[in-house]
Amino acid sequence: MASSAPPLAGTRVVELAGLAPGPFAGLLLADYGASVLRVDRSVSASAPPPAADLLTRHKKSIILDLKNPDSKAVLLSLISTADVLIDPYRPGVLERLGLSPSEVLLKRNPRLIVARMTGFRRSGKYSTMAGHDINYLAVSGVLSMLGPANTAPYPPINLLGDFAGGGAMCFLGILLALLSRSRTGKGQIVEANMVDGSAYVATMPRLSRDLPAWNKPRGENLLDGGCPFYTSYETKDQGKYFAVGALEAKFYKDLLKGLDLNPRDIPTRDDPDNWPALRSIFEKRFKEKTRSEWEAIFDGTDACATPVLEQDELQQRGHEQGLAVDLSDTPGIPIKSDDGGWQGYVLEVGMGGQETLREWMGWRKGRDFNVKDDGTVVKATGAKL
Repeated sequence: MASSAPPLAGTRVVELAGLAPGPFAGLLLADYGASVLRVDRSVSASAPPPAADLLTRHKKSIILDLKNPDSKAVLLSLISTADVLIDPYRPGVLERLGLSPSEVLLKRNPRLIVARMTGFRRSGKYSTMAGHDINYLAVSGVLSMLGPANTAPYPPINLLGDFAGGGAMCFLGILLALLSRSRTGKGQIVEANMVDGSAYVATMPRLSRDLPAWNKPRGENLLDGGCPFYTSYETKDQGKYFAVGALEAKFYKDLLKGLDLNPRDIPTRDDPDNWPALRSIFEKRFKEKTRSEWEAIFDGTDACATPVLEQDELQQRGHEQGLAVDLSDTPGIPIKSDDGGWQGYVLEVGMGGQETLREWMGWRKGRDFNVKDDGTVVKATGAKL
């Protein structure tokens, strides 16, 4: 019988507000039961509002000014009882704030796990430079593998750097550190960066680049769009597409059957020199029917042929947003539409923060902390935090 408590229930996470990878790591922790408190800065007329963060499911927010000693004291008290701190800042920022992980944070709470997420590596070339997902993919070697042949490489949105190589890898590091702490009783510093994380995700194509499936220029290989039976085709209803992944011979046979093509009438797929001709045949055939018509033909078959669904269609078809993995005995928190399913929602700065102070610390406003006009939380006069 499943337990009512998610696997990370009781885990307290302080997430310093950032962009994409840090919030995604916090989202994964929150979805599996951790209590995640995001630390925001105040929104004032003289400062631009923080970037909209939709990765806020199951989180709360508190406004702290880390340059104000009375506000920073609140953070340090939270750190004393927290399990994880997510640091999304560039190298040196925490140190300049007087919050060095090794010299301050871990000495205050030896069980704390400090997860530091950077784009470039924390030291060495590029470490002091600003960058975005595309830059991290570029220097990791991954970007060179992406995109059609005979064009400039292009990034897959920001999925590989920010999310797969960044936030998900940081989440993995946090889980490993929690596992280690269960044995040693000690916290530690987790350092994740999107260069190494993305390169790790690309382990298979990198190690396979001397094999026939990967030894051709970008866009001409088995899995990078070069293969006519592993790509997408536009259907009769312009702007709709069908995806084909019929790699194995038995699946390819079902594909040809669905397309009403006789293998004796088309070039063999075994010779890559025939791939351009095969692609032309498939392109022409897929444009003879609408996506819905092809879906009716291929549903229930092993042709590895499926419609390319668009984001809005997922909700229309009743597909609920699911958790990354299901656990039989300690499941995560179900994702519902009203807490950020397919649409997400923006967590207002300061929302739920005072409630978390009461839950984590037993604090009361006016006795232990006060709130300034701009929402910033500071310790109350005379309070010993």
